[in-house]
Amino acid sequence: MKILLVEDDDRIAKPLAEDLRRQNYVVDLAYDGVEGWEYIQATEYDLILLDLMLPRLDGISLCKQLRASGYKALVLMLTARDTTTDKIIGLDAGADDYLVKPFDIEELAARLRALARRPPQIVSPILEQAELVLNPTFHTATYAGTSLNLTPKEYLILECLLQKPGQVFSRSMLLDKLWTLDSSAGEGTIKTHITNLRHKLKTAGNKQKLIETVYGVGYRFRSLQKS
Repeated sequence: MKILLVEDDDRIAKPLAEDLRRQNYVVDLAYDGVEGWEYIQATEYDLILLDLMLPRLDGISLCKQLRASGYKALVLMLTARDTTTDKIIGLDAGADDYLVKPFDIEELAARLRALARRPPQIVSPILEQAELVLNPTFHTATYAGTSLNLTPKEYLILECLLQKPGQVFSRSMLLDKLWTLDSSAGEGTIKTHITNLRHKLKTAGNKQKLIETVYGVGYRFRSLQKS
């Protein structure tokens, strides 16, 4: 899941972003509403963590703006305001959930998992093709019952491909979806991860090339049925 965190308090923003990255989320960080809007225009996010009180453009106005533009990403609003009226305003503006500061990172993680389970973002908690099984809740991957022991980025690439078997993803699409905007990773990084994924699948017993290269375009996961 790729997340945009829009939070102007650096004491909250940086530790929260690092906690989320340790949970294998891809996180971009914006410090005001205008910067957040610019990030939203530049890339596609699965979820936006949005502070209510922001400089230049407040969270309510930003939420209304992105919903008016047809933006479909989930929005979890973060605020120190704990009144029913404020919660109603946030939800009416288009937020999907509301979390009051201060909060435990465990509670936030649970809210994120709950939001991710909402259709149509994730139809099934288990992704399965042939003998390959991914569990997005626990970030585990097995082939024919053998653990693949993937790195966080390897897992995210495989999850992305497996969610839409047959669809071709270019290297730039994978970079945009799975790396932060300020990352120094290039398209060669994607090639290296794909090579490592194929090797781990082969070591686990896969004899078919599940991840196909579409030359000049990108990569796709072969659409297979379990035997």
